[in-house]
Amino acid sequence: MPRIIVTGAFGQIGSELTSALREQYGPDNVVATGRHVPEAASSAGPAEVLDVTDAASVQETFRRLEPDIVYHLAARLSAVAEQDPESAWQVNVEGLRNVLRAARDVAAERMFWPSSIAAFGPDTPRIAVPQDTIMRPTTIYGIAKVAGELLCNYYLARYGLDVRGVRYPGVISSGSPPGGGTTDYAVEIFYAALQRGKYTAFVRADCVLPMIYMPDCINAATKLMQAPRERLLHHNSFNVTAMSFSAGELAREIKRHLPNFVCKFAPDERQAIADSWPQSLDDSAARKEWGWQPSYDLPAMTEDMLATLRARL
Repeated sequence: MPRIIVTGAFGQIGSELTSALREQYGPDNVVATGRHVPEAASSAGPAEVLDVTDAASVQETFRRLEPDIVYHLAARLSAVAEQDPESAWQVNVEGLRNVLRAARDVAAERMFWPSSIAAFGPDTPRIAVPQDTIMRPTTIYGIAKVAGELLCNYYLARYGLDVRGVRYPGVISSGSPPGGGTTDYAVEIFYAALQRGKYTAFVRADCVLPMIYMPDCINAATKLMQAPRERLLHHNSFNVTAMSFSAGELAREIKRHLPNFVCKFAPDERQAIADSWPQSLDDSAARKEWGWQPSYDLPAMTEDMLATLRARL
């Protein structure tokens, strides 16, 4: 069995990806790392404190554990990043570089790093964004993602490190609370609908963004990492998507299940970030090169989210 390290393993995507990897490869073969390790985390499998901005610590951890596969998810998300651009750059770019160097130095077989639709900007086509297109983001999060895509491509070309990745749209999860992203409204709204019966979204009702449900999000990462290397033409930063909808459409879909639910809209500074992102993606390259295919659309995702959260809450 391969030895796997997951950075950012206790975040929104990392927590569920780590669980899925442990089911597939065995708990002892997947080491979860993060700046802070939750008290209950160690009972599920190996867990260590790791700050990816500490280059020496990253090198020591990788030399000691000798991972075959690395999933690098540690990051500051879009809305949080705008509040502290310097810290966001250190984590999102310098942290990535530290992990790339460590993975190279231990001759890891493969590495996964996710980019985002934040890598696009106002000059990018808004509808069916092509795999290869103009990328001039206006947020520090997006700028860091573009830098990261180029850095990953460099390590592939210069050192032969097999770095793979996708450009995630907004991620909707029933397993972890929101982590400071611009698309967090699409998660918060479900908790609010079930707990309070009302919600005020921080984007306009007509704000359309591409989204993906967490099971598809995890499937995209693991399926890409299992693809034969020779089939990959783009290698990293594949567009992937599952659905596009407006905040108003999401509210109406929830209301079909909860007729008394009331949603209001009060756009804040995050609306400007959302307006710089595309409304839909062309993910045909991912479908052709490694067989990407989502399982959830808006109705299926909404039904599953409500059922899962209702049972938990």
